[in-house]
Amino acid sequence: MRLLVGLGNPGSGYANNRHNLGFMTVDELVERYNLGAWRGKFQGQVAEGRVGNNKVAVLKPTTFMNESGRALNEAIKFYKIDLDDLVVFFDEIELAPGRIRVKKGGGHAGHNGIRSLISHISGDFWRVRMGVGHPGHKDRVSGYVLQDFAKSDQDWVRTLVNATVDSTPLLLDGDHNRFMSDVARAMNDVSTPLSLRDAIKAEKEE
Repeated sequence: MRLLVGLGNPGSGYANNRHNLGFMTVDELVERYNLGAWRGKFQGQVAEGRVGNNKVAVLKPTTFMNESGRALNEAIKFYKIDLDDLVVFFDEIELAPGRIRVKKGGGHAGHNGIRSLISHISGDFWRVRMGVGHPGHKDRVSGYVLQDFAKSDQDWVRTLVNATVDSTPLLLDGDHNRFMSDVARAMNDVSTPLSLRDAIKAEKEE
């Protein structure tokens, strides 16, 4: 059994926030692989089924982002999940919009959802970091991630989510490099905005 977790905030008011990119991804994953209806459980919503060769449970915590670890801790205990079988999808401001990286372990880098997971279960789990860009200054981060994606972002966001879900069987089979390459290849076909930080850096280099 693999446990796949999307991070976000519950409620329709947050649904299109940058901070809800993890929720968007697992929503699409559950639909694409016909994992059935979401069920309320573990202070979250859960769906179960198969993705490729892997039996999976998918979790969306219904606590707010900064308490995500409570729901995940309950799910891990119930399913008896080893941390090597845990994959978390979330928004990453330190990556340019549309970029994706897979890593295991590490700190929270200021992400309150990851901070909560680490506090409850430790940090030694797989992370799928999905780039949303940086607002340019740390004081603007909170407002930035809690803003909706702009209309001009919709094409690349949808492409990123779809490509991630398409390639999730590779991720679960341990072929992380091909997973990242396939997603990157799909992103080559759409325009993504520079984050403000990247734009400032580009101006300084001119």
